[in-house]
Amino acid sequence: MCRLAAITSNNFFSPMENILALETMKEGHDGSGLGLTLKGLGGEFKDLTKYPIMSGICSKKGIKALDDYMKKNGFRLKHIWTPKIKPVKGIVPRDYYFARVYDYPSSCKDKSFSEKEGLLMNTRIALRNIGESDESIFVFSFYPDVITIKEVGDPLELGEFFGLDSDGLKAKVIFAQGRQNTNYQIYLYACHPFFIQGYCSMTNGENTAFVPIREFLMSRGFTGYMGYNSDSEVFTHILHYASRQLNFPLIYYKDVITPLKISEMENRKDSGALRLIKQSLRPLCIDGPNMVIGFTPDGTCFMVQDSKKLRPGVVAGVKGKYALMSEECGVDRAVPKRDKSMDIFPMKYDMVIISPGAEEVKVWNQLQG
Repeated sequence: MCRLAAITSNNFFSPMENILALETMKEGHDGSGLGLTLKGLGGEFKDLTKYPIMSGICSKKGIKALDDYMKKNGFRLKHIWTPKIKPVKGIVPRDYYFARVYDYPSSCKDKSFSEKEGLLMNTRIALRNIGESDESIFVFSFYPDVITIKEVGDPLELGEFFGLDSDGLKAKVIFAQGRQNTNYQIYLYACHPFFIQGYCSMTNGENTAFVPIREFLMSRGFTGYMGYNSDSEVFTHILHYASRQLNFPLIYYKDVITPLKISEMENRKDSGALRLIKQSLRPLCIDGPNMVIGFTPDGTCFMVQDSKKLRPGVVAGVKGKYALMSEECGVDRAVPKRDKSMDIFPMKYDMVIISPGAEEVKVWNQLQG
């Protein structure tokens, strides 16, 4: 199993808060990898959030290819963040870790944001295709107000390695995964969290329905539905497909991945819609065991369980700061001063939703709608 640590706040905070929460849950991950996704950026990025930020890793060969491609396609570099690497035994440093802020090409500046999103996604995929065979380029995200960091190693040691304990890198929403290596060889594109066009998720569990979900998504004709080095990446793409492509309300994400039985739908006012969703999107049903944490473009965060409810999950905090964690001890580390009687342990019909800015937490029950 992996361990997940997500925090959403109305104030900027350091990713070390997530990493320290992961450390308290270390019995649930083996320290083989760390993935971080930051949204609502502060620090040196606070005034740059309207520009797309490319996050990744390059070799010396790869950085030249990346620069050539971006220049050729009209992107102008505005700002570069690189971590202040501190050597840590057992972690093999790569040539370049970066978060690069670009200005849009002049030909794109007057286009709609949706068209810009398409350009950014296709640029990320093109660079991935250029550098994937020799691992000279890894691009994890390319989007405004988002940074993604991934590397092999123990999360706490990687926090030290990247200098995150002293760096000014901060955000208002941060997701972190401590990896349990179940695939023998760790590949960075298989490391959670996963991100596409403003939607992000990370998962603890095993997606036994991976193949039919992947085939359905790849048949949609959307170029971003690709990669799939992890069986959990489809959860992000289902979220994107349901919310952005089909324009469903967020709560229907739960109805798509864990549809109710026909007899259970009768209590819902939208039972007719639920029947159509179950019929038309049946290949997107998950079979677990899975616990999923995600966020949407506006900063809404959520947690859902599959119907088996075989992976731990808890949501708790105070107004202005909530934690979504695999274990209660992680929440204790992130938000120790809270009313523990208000802690939420979502069950198979529940979807816990936290509004942007961590202002309010709600539990939506799928049976009641």
